[in-house]
Amino acid sequence: MLDLKGNKITYFGHSTFGLTTPGDQFALIDPFVMSNPRCPENLKKLARLDAIFITHGHTDHIGDLLPLAKQFKPKVVATFETYLWLESKKTGAQCLPGNKGGTQKVGDFEITMTNAFHSNSIEDNGERIYGGEAGGYIVKLPGGVTLYHAGDTAVFGDMKLLGEIYKPDIAMLPIGDIFTMGPREAAVATRLLGVKHLIPMHYATFPMLTGTPEGLRTETNDIAGLTVHVLNPGESLGKG
Repeated sequence: MLDLKGNKITYFGHSTFGLTTPGDQFALIDPFVMSNPRCPENLKKLARLDAIFITHGHTDHIGDLLPLAKQFKPKVVATFETYLWLESKKTGAQCLPGNKGGTQKVGDFEITMTNAFHSNSIEDNGERIYGGEAGGYIVKLPGGVTLYHAGDTAVFGDMKLLGEIYKPDIAMLPIGDIFTMGPREAAVATRLLGVKHLIPMHYATFPMLTGTPEGLRTETNDIAGLTVHVLNPGESLGKG
């Protein structure tokens, strides 16, 4: 059984998740909200936003970053090159640079940026801006709950090290294929990480994303004790 210690994880669709702590702080991983075709209408108007954690700068991950940053003035964590771009936009948000392997405390959240194997660029007024390397996040929530959001990535052997070092309770892994891992590779990632709770993400948003939760269940049905939490957009884990 997954005990989130009063924290709540809400799926906004695609790779976007909201994290709510017992102290009612709220963070978004990858702010693809208002422009996200899978995000329910009732989640598109946020009441509060304390922090944003950016895995990389593709539009299906930061599509609503600038308006949300201007509206709520949250703390925004991004790899250094993406941080520089965001600073140039003068949103009024508190931009916090980071890079892979580094850990920092952001309100109720302790985050560590991890590796990811993926490209990273930012569309800016018709130009394509270099955004540094893509990444993922280990997020430690109040009560000692640890989650791993892999970002967009291929499977890589050092996921085993992430499991050994951070011991995540739950992992969010992309399964859509074409641009990221598919179900077969996500199953390998699950074994490397040693997690017992898994949320699939980055699937069904666009026709090219062909990986499915059913395919993931088939590929992982031999992993003892694993629970695959297939969340519809708008659904949550935990009571918050």
